[in-house]
This record gives sequence, structure tokens and C-alpha cells, in this order.
Amino acid sequence: MMSSFGNGEIEMNSGDTSHMQSTETCSMVGCNGVPMTVFPCDCEFVICADCFRRAAGPKCNGPCPACQQPYDLAHMRPRRMGNKVVSWEDLQDHENRGQMSNRSNYDSERNSEISGWHRENGEAHDEYDHDGRAEDADVYDSDADDDDDGDGRRKKRRPLSRKMSIPIVILSIYRLVIVIRFISLSLYLIWRVSNVNNDAVWLWGISVVCEIWFAFSWVLDQLPKLSPINRTTDLAVLKEKFDKKGPENPSGRSDLPGIDVFITTADPEKEPSLVTANTVLSILASDYPVEKLACYVSDDGGALLTYEAMAEAASFAHLWVPFCRKHGIEPRSPEAYFNSKRDPYNNKVRPDFVKDRRRLKHEYDKYKVRINALPDLIRQRSDANNAREELEAIERQRQEGKEDDELPRFVNNQKATWMDNDCHWAGTWLTPKPNHMKGDHAGIIQVLSVPQGSDPQYGTTEGANGVPIDFTGVDTRLPMLVYMSREKRPGFDHNKKAGAMNALVRASAVMSNGAFILNLDCDHYVYNSHAFREAICFMMSNDGDRVAFIQFPQRFEGIDPSDRYSNRNTVFFDINMRALDGLQGPVYVGTGCMFRRIALYGFDPPRFKIRNCYNSLFGRNRNHRSHDHDDDDQPLRESGLPGRSHWSRKFGGSEYFLNSIDRAEFEGRPLADHISGRNRREPGTLRGDRLLINSNNVEEAIDVISCPYEEKTGWGNNVGWVYGSITEDVVTGYKMHTRGWRSVYCITKRDAFRGTAPINLTDRLIQVLRWATGSIEIFFSRNNVIFAGPRLMFLQRIAYLNVAIYPFTSIFLIVFCFIPALSLFSGQFIVQQLNVAFLAYLLAITATLCILAVLEIKWSGISLDEWWRNEQFWMIGGTSAHLFAVFQGLLKVIGGIETSFTLTAKSSGDDEEDEFAELYVVKWTSLMIPPITIMMVNIIAIAVGFTRTIYSNKPNWGKLIGGVFFSFWVLAHLYPFAKGVMGRRGKTPAIVFVWSGLVAITIALLFNAIYPPSPDTDLNGSFSFP
Repeated sequence: MMSSFGNGEIEMNSGDTSHMQSTETCSMVGCNGVPMTVFPCDCEFVICADCFRRAAGPKCNGPCPACQQPYDLAHMRPRRMGNKVVSWEDLQDHENRGQMSNRSNYDSERNSEISGWHRENGEAHDEYDHDGRAEDADVYDSDADDDDDGDGRRKKRRPLSRKMSIPIVILSIYRLVIVIRFISLSLYLIWRVSNVNNDAVWLWGISVVCEIWFAFSWVLDQLPKLSPINRTTDLAVLKEKFDKKGPENPSGRSDLPGIDVFITTADPEKEPSLVTANTVLSILASDYPVEKLACYVSDDGGALLTYEAMAEAASFAHLWVPFCRKHGIEPRSPEAYFNSKRDPYNNKVRPDFVKDRRRLKHEYDKYKVRINALPDLIRQRSDANNAREELEAIERQRQEGKEDDELPRFVNNQKATWMDNDCHWAGTWLTPKPNHMKGDHAGIIQVLSVPQGSDPQYGTTEGANGVPIDFTGVDTRLPMLVYMSREKRPGFDHNKKAGAMNALVRASAVMSNGAFILNLDCDHYVYNSHAFREAICFMMSNDGDRVAFIQFPQRFEGIDPSDRYSNRNTVFFDINMRALDGLQGPVYVGTGCMFRRIALYGFDPPRFKIRNCYNSLFGRNRNHRSHDHDDDDQPLRESGLPGRSHWSRKFGGSEYFLNSIDRAEFEGRPLADHISGRNRREPGTLRGDRLLINSNNVEEAIDVISCPYEEKTGWGNNVGWVYGSITEDVVTGYKMHTRGWRSVYCITKRDAFRGTAPINLTDRLIQVLRWATGSIEIFFSRNNVIFAGPRLMFLQRIAYLNVAIYPFTSIFLIVFCFIPALSLFSGQFIVQQLNVAFLAYLLAITATLCILAVLEIKWSGISLDEWWRNEQFWMIGGTSAHLFAVFQGLLKVIGGIETSFTLTAKSSGDDEEDEFAELYVVKWTSLMIPPITIMMVNIIAIAVGFTRTIYSNKPNWGKLIGGVFFSFWVLAHLYPFAKGVMGRRGKTPAIVFVWSGLVAITIALLFNAIYPPSPDTDLNGSFSFP
């Protein structure tokens, strides 16, 4: 069998594929009916009209027996039967003429056949309800593959992945409350606009404009949350499909596709090499076939320290990786494992575990000492070699016959940095020189762990070959590990992290060419060794060939228990992202994401459809135009480039790279074991030995990471990571969604990856500033969702629109935070009086917001405290970082002024005994000015309001209560910011608080003395200003 991709052809193992061909009978078990002339579902499951009625139910929206996606009459596509294509309308006419078989007669016959078949196979018969759907949910699902048992009968299989819907009761109430709140907001805004406060029109106008924007922003944020879902995977099914031993696979070789893991780092001083090395070790020890896994470390700084740290990690991996396999260690980062507070001996049954752990801990301590000593070792080595070169040069001059007084004073101006093999380091030197400095150095690729064969290589007994642990019967192979530093030269735009990622894509394609790519930050280690397999379950599912990337939630360690600045960001990762998974998929957030390599190359997904607005909103289209490909051998189509002859203009001129595209597409296909499968590969085609890496591969890889390679190509535009934005991650995922690809959100029971986050207030604000600036750049660029094509769903479009405009909310938020103070200063309020209508609207809006929060907490699993922390930091970020991001974005658009961001150093603070010491460090930044101003103004305004009301002849307590209530609302949200500014508890002198109170009272009294409550009255009472 031959499968072509573009103009390239790949040999596939021959096999019986009769079950893959279009048949003239229904594919349902026990049914031999004539199939419908349309495909009622995207999975193209062949089904007759009677079986379709039973599966679809009376409302025609039941689940497809093969993929469990809801049927929709408007989504049916014509099915080619010979030379004739019959439309859905033709089928309806055929049905109206009464030419379908009698349903009641068929029911009894079909049920008896099914019962007999189950009895014959010794299985329980699944009873069908009145809609014809099986009560056993395991029979069919999103990947319910049917297999042939040899006699033409098909047995059921469990799916690789499932969609787990939110309980319908909770979801229905949630949607109802959203509608109620939307109606309440609409009525409230109508009431506010129609009831002008004539006493303070300026205050009324400002507040109304802010409230309208807040309502609009809430709608943008809430609409994409209408269809949240959960997903689950079955790793046992994955193992049975791809790793099961049998007559066809006696050695148990894996049929899984390859995965290339990318780690990016730029500065070993701000991103410690030990942290990066532990991340590498966790990847090498992951539970995935060794021959199918490769790890690439991109060092954009070109530092020798990072390279030698990776070499030390590769050496220590020969102990760490077999130890993890032998004892089932979790997590598989040695630093996280040895510092874990859990009992390490729990569930460990091997008698030698205690001895092995003690010895490995000793080896790990020596390994850490070696890495921590590398900076001094490299400097000492370089100084010694430079001095030796100087002496050798002087000796050569003496041998030429020159007298000592004639010898010119030789000074080694190079001050080179030396490797341990007495060679100059090709990257950045400790003393920067031309061709050896940041932004100007050669490309470097070093293979630190050579890929090995597909068969296990078992270890030896303790003491053999100097190994301190008994690894008998344990596979000691290591995945491939590659250190890479792309070439950098002056005059070239290197495009920061996005450029480094694209260089990794090209180099890995030439060397290992894994069908899937996983990118991790250097401080995000693998916490769940099965995480790679969890993601592959979605990619290899029946409809997985249309999934561009799998996004994992980000989980963090080292966060203070109260999570003062909402570093865990659980509202975004557990609510927003899970809701997007019910649409076209979650957005790409920069790390912990597995990509389909072909999707990064800018190809369209197979079987894509052009969606109009109706289709985009509800996920279906009544009058859509099908853009399916008739030729099964052409699974993908390039966006803008029709054939392989144009690939060199899009991808560059490397033949190695161009030849790798076909193979990457083929390996990423799901297995051809589904009755309705298209764009599949035969089982067992990836069990052979992979090609070994040779010097030609390395030379070609160095060529594709050179500076001129990307010139006049599509890299950074419609190929790979997108250039031109600080938030290249969001834009890259957006590009894939606009081509019609889907994404999947993978939440595992045990966290897939864990990393670190800045707990210091200043570092957190700078991080948020970077994200918000990227959003502003997206809004003012061609990547604005307004210009997106028709393949992007409507609600997905709304989600991306919200990503681009949320920083603009800061303008209205800043103004709104000053409104309570202006109200207290002026003695007016946003409404003329606190009447029943205003209080009723306020109560309805607040109550529905609280109910929505409770329901979101219910279906997402987060806590109320996490939700409230998110609300607080929304105010903190909105009044500081978001506002500055708007100005920076406008400066870039209008004046062309670029903003540069530096990496945040990972410091432990001054107090080494407190792991959260960094939380209390106060680092001044201009981002703090607006929140501090808001707090001071509101505190003073409260004091002014009280004194004004107390000494007024006609006190208006209603307006005072209204102003004080909203001032306290502002201050409550800014409370974590105030704690961060004050530093460590107990270290702020009490006199600061005393003086703050005295200043507020003094200013209040001064204000009331200068501006009395009313023109005809003065302050009365016992106090008089001197």
C-alpha cells in the first residue's frame, strides 16, 4: 500500500485493509441494511437510516455510535456512491416517499441478531433504550474502534479518550444565571442612562461610561464559558494498541510516534543550570519508548556553563533513569524527589529500594556539587590555558633568536573560554570578544546522548562497570539528548524565543523528526511520567488527526500558602481554559504544550470545512460548503502553496528538512483500525529501527540554524512560531485555529508538569505587564481576530477578542476606582438618591455574580479563596501593569518605540531560613504608583466624607454610605497590594500607621474647613478650625 503526502511517497506495510473500504452494508453490529447516502457525522461512520434513527433519537441530536459526537441534520455531507453523489435533500425525499424499510419489523429482527451475537461471544447484551442508544457508555465513544474477530463480526473496544460533560443540572443553572445577569445588566444600564443625576452630571456620565464598558467586558469573558467540558484518557488502551506483545510483535516494540521535547534557556545566571539540568533528567526518565523520545536544549546565550551542566546531566542520567524505571519513582526530577515531604518508602516493595535510594542520593549530592562548581572550574581552566598560550608564544619568540630585552611584551588579548578538551568554546566567552559574545557567535550542536536501538539493553549487577546499583533486568537505554545554540550575528533579527523555537523545529526535523513536539520552560519539569502518553491518547484518537496541539495546565511550586498574588492562576487554567475546550480548543500559553509538527508547518487540517457565522456560533452549518478532500492520499493541503515544488520557498532550501515533512505527517496519523477511518496508517509501521544520527545530520542541522536560513521563507509568518509579538505563544496558537485546527486541554489526575512562578510583587507585576503588552500588540496587528478567516468559530473568536482587548479595561478601571473618592469629596453620588430601583438592580447584579462564582467553583473544582484571590489581583493588575501596557502598546504603534523585557532572576531573598522570603522583599517600580495613589485618595476621601457629614447641618447619610461602600470595595481588592508594599509583617514601624491616620484626618479637616458642606452653612459642633 502506498500513501502520498504532497508529491512524496512513503512505503507502508501491506496488510488487510478490507475493513477500511467503503461497504454497501451498515457498520452497526448485527445490521446488514443499505447505508445512507450521506455521512451524518464527521467521522464518516457508515450507517443505515434505521440505525441512524435509533442513534440520533427523536430530536436527531443523539451521539454517533462511533465517535459519540452529537448528530446534527444540518451537518450531513454527501456520500459518494460509485459515480453518484446524493444529497441530504434527496434522502429526505426518498424518506418521504416511504421507501425506507419498516422500523418496527426491523427492531425485533435486529435485537435478536444482537442478542444471539452476544450470547455466542459470551458477552452481556447491552439493552437499548427507546432512542436506540446503548446504556453501556463504554461501547462507543470518541475513539470507539471496532475490530474484526475473524468471522466478520466486530467486537467493541474502549476509546483512547473521552469527553466528560459537566453535569447537566449544574450547566443548565449556570447558563440560566448568565442569561439572568445579562438581562439585569441590560435593564440596569437602560435605567442608568434614562435617570440622569442632575446634581452631578459629570459624575453620572463618567460612571455610566465605565459601567457600559465593564458590562461589555463581562460579556466577552462570559460567552466562551457556555460549554465547559472535561476529558479523560485510558492509558491501558494506548498500551494495548501500540505496545502489546503478540505474534506480530513478539519483542513488544512500540508503535507509538516520536516526540521531540524542547527546552529553552538564555542566561545561566538568571536561569540556574541546575534547574535546567533537573528538567532534562525528568524528561529522560519519562515513561515513553526510549527510541521514540528526544530532548533538545536550546541555549540562546551560548554559555559554556549551560553546555557542561547538560553534559553532567547526561552522565548522571545513566544512574537516575534506570533507578526511576526500577522503582517507579515519581516525580522524576531528582531535586523534587529528594526534597519531597512525602514518605519515600510508601508503596515500595522491592527489598533493595532503601539501599538504592541511599546510594543514589549520595551520587546526586556529588552531582550537584560538580554543577555548582562549574563556574569557578571554567574560569580557572580558561585562565590556566590562556596563561599557557602566552608562555608558549614568548618561548617561540625566544627560539627565533630574540633577546629578552627585545621581546615585545606579549599580552593574550583573546582571553578565550576553554572547554575541558583544551579547545576554544565556539559560543559566548567569559570575556566577550567579536564572534564570541551574546548576539555574535557561531551555531553549536552537540549530541550528548546518542540514540540507541529499539530493543531493551539490560543493566548489570552491582559493582560491574563501576555502577553502584544493581540494574539487572532494568532497561538502561537513554533517549537522545542534544545541546543547541543557534548562530547569532549582528545585523540579523533573532526574534527572541520564537526564533529559538523555530531553530529547534528545523534542527530536530533533520536529526530525529518526531511527529510531535513538546515545549517546556527550563524550570518546568515532568511531574507525571505518563504525561506524554496522556497527550498521545488525544493525538491518536479517531479524530485526533485534526488536533494541532495539546495544552496542559500550568502548575507551580514554591507559592506562598495564601497565594497572595494569584500566582497559581487557577481561575484561568481550570475555568477559562476548560470552557474553551468545549469550543475549538484552549489557547496556547507558552509551555507544557504538545504540537503536531505538521500543524506548525502551516498546513491545513484534514477534512476541514469553511464555517459561516451560524456554523461558528453553534458548531454546525445548515448551508456549509464542504471542503473535504476526495483523494485520501492527500490528507493535508498547504495554506497558500499548492505543491511540493514551492516548499523550498516556504521552508528553506534544506533537502534533509523537506524530505522529513512526509515522514512527520505519516507518523502522526492515527492507526487504521477504525471502520470509518481516513488519513490513517497501518498498525506496526513504526516498530522498525529508527535511522541513526550521523555527521551529515549534524552538519545539516547546523546549517538550518544559521542566521541567513530564514531569509525569504515563511518562518515566523505562516510557518512555526510567529514573530513580531512578545506573546508569540498566543499568536502561534491563534494562527492554527484560524486554519481550522482544533486543540485539546489535557488535565491529568496527577499534575503533568510543575514549575516556578515569581512570588515577589514587583516580579509578578512585570510578568503581567509583559503579557498585557503582548495583547496590545496583537490588537494593533494583522493578527487581530477581527481579520480572522471563516474557519474560526464565533465563540472562539470572542475568546481571542477578549485576549486582545482586556488591557484596555484598565483605563476605565482606574477612573472607576476614583469615583468613590470624587463622590465623597464632592458630597454627590453616581445616582441622585439611593432609591429602591438602584438597590434592587445592584442586589440582582451582585447576587448573580456570586451564584456564577459558586457554580464555576462547583464544576471546575477550585476553591472560593482562589476565586477571590483572582478577583483581587484583577484589580491590582488592572490599575498598574495593564495601564502601562496600554501606553507602551500605543507608543509602539504610533511612535515605533520598542519595549524590551529582561528575564526575572530567580532569587531566594535575604532570609535563607524562609522559603518565602522573596515574598516580603519590596522592589520599587513605577508600576506601584497608580495603586498607591488610589488607596491614599480613597482613604482620605473616607475621612473627608465622614467629617463633612458629621459637621453638616443637613447630613446626607445615604450618599455617604454609598461612597464609603464603594471605597471599601476598592480597598478590599487592593489589600494584597498594600501588604506587599509594607513588606514583612512586624517589620513595618507602628509609627507609619499612626502618621498615616493623622495625615488622613488632617487633610479631611483642612478640606472641610476650606470647602464647607454647603454655601449657606459652616462647620458646626465642638470643633472649629483656628
